[in-house]
Amino acid sequence: MEFSEPTPEALQRKLYFLLEQLQEMARELPPKYQMRVPIELLSGLANCLLNETVFEIVIGLMEIQHVTEKHLFQQRQQISRKHTLEIQNMINTTPQEQQELQKAILLERHKEELRQTDMKLVLQLDQKVSAVIEVSDQQVTLEKAGVPGFFVTNKPIEVKVQMYLLDFILRLSKMEVP
Repeated sequence: MEFSEPTPEALQRKLYFLLEQLQEMARELPPKYQMRVPIELLSGLANCLLNETVFEIVIGLMEIQHVTEKHLFQQRQQISRKHTLEIQNMINTTPQEQQELQKAILLERHKEELRQTDMKLVLQLDQKVSAVIEVSDQQVTLEKAGVPGFFVTNKPIEVKVQMYLLDFILRLSKMEVP
C-alpha cells in the first residue's frame, strides 16, 4: 500500500480547522494572556501543526513529565511508609507508659521531616518542570522543532503563555480533523 500525500485542499481544510480551534481556545484565556497570543502566533502554530511530528514531540514531553512527577510522588510515599514503620517499631519496643510521649515526639519529627521533604520535592519540581515546560530542555526542543511561541525563558508570564500553547496542542492532538 502506498502512502499518499494529502491534497492541497485537504491541507487547507485542516489548516482552517486548526486555526479556528486555536482562536476559540485563545478566546477562553484570561485577557492578560489573550493579548500575548496574537493571530499571527496562532496562524503560525496552526501551520506548524499540519505536521503531526509536533503532536508527537509534545506528547513525548508530557510523558517525560508524568514519569518525573510519579517518581517524586513515590519518594514521598517511601517517607510515609518509613514513618509508619518507625511508629510500629516504637510501639513494639517501648513500655506502655512511655508510648504516648514517644509517639507524640515521633509524630512531631515526622511532620517536620515530611514538611522538609515536600519543600524539597516542590523545589525539584520547580527546577525540573515548570508545570509542563522544563524551562530549558522542553523549550529548546520545541523551539528547535520550529513551534511558534516557544523559546527559552523563565519569565513567569511567558512560561504561562507557553503552558497555554502546550495545552492547546494537547487538546488539538485529541481532536478528529473533519
